[in-house]
Amino acid sequence: MELHRTRAGSFGARAGDYAEHRPDYPADGVRWALAAATRPVRDVLDLAAGTGKLTAGLLPLGLGVTAVEPDDDMRAELSRRYPQVRALPGRAEEIPLPDGSVDAVVVGQAFHWFDHERALDEIGRVLVPGGALGLLWNDEDPDVEWVAGLLTVSGATGSALEDLRQPSPHPLFTPFEESAFPHTHRRTRESLAETLGTHSWLLVITPDERAAAMARIHDYLASRPETSGGEFDVPLVTKVVRAVRGGTP
Repeated sequence: MELHRTRAGSFGARAGDYAEHRPDYPADGVRWALAAATRPVRDVLDLAAGTGKLTAGLLPLGLGVTAVEPDDDMRAELSRRYPQVRALPGRAEEIPLPDGSVDAVVVGQAFHWFDHERALDEIGRVLVPGGALGLLWNDEDPDVEWVAGLLTVSGATGSALEDLRQPSPHPLFTPFEESAFPHTHRRTRESLAETLGTHSWLLVITPDERAAAMARIHDYLASRPETSGGEFDVPLVTKVVRAVRGGTP
């Protein structure tokens, strides 16, 4: 659990890199999450919003967005990039919004860091009845051979968090349903290495361990015909889990 907390709090020191190099979210996945709502969606909470990667996908939909993010550096980067968005300090377990104040809550790349029961209690509190909850994750597609090799070389440990992605049934919400959306991230060899360098398992190791891991990543990418020259698309799979806040809209 101590390592889990350390990894959860590791991103702020590289907030600029995170904003620059992490992928966005596919529009069809965002729309699918919001479409669970049984009422019109106008005001959305981006919870654990980080630097605003998911916020960026909500704004073109004409929605009112409030971002809540506990890390000061991540939140400052979000505000620098999206000054029109209200960005508040706060945690999933203590959301600084009134009861029934939003029509949807979305969480990008973060639900596995939450205390699930307390977070779902709080999300249910701020959602109106009939409002949608959407949980999204971008992952490199391990079914692609060169991607699977890259994940092995980089020492990726995302599978250790897989069980923490799945929410348990909660009395405030309808049963959770899941879908997956293909996605891509345009990268070069150098920028893909930088992207991997923003992942928590590479942020919490020692500087020597990080340097060795990054060298392995660079060497691997240079050795592969798919990634050795110019720009290329990194195949991603975006997992989306959604549910509806119970009660009468």
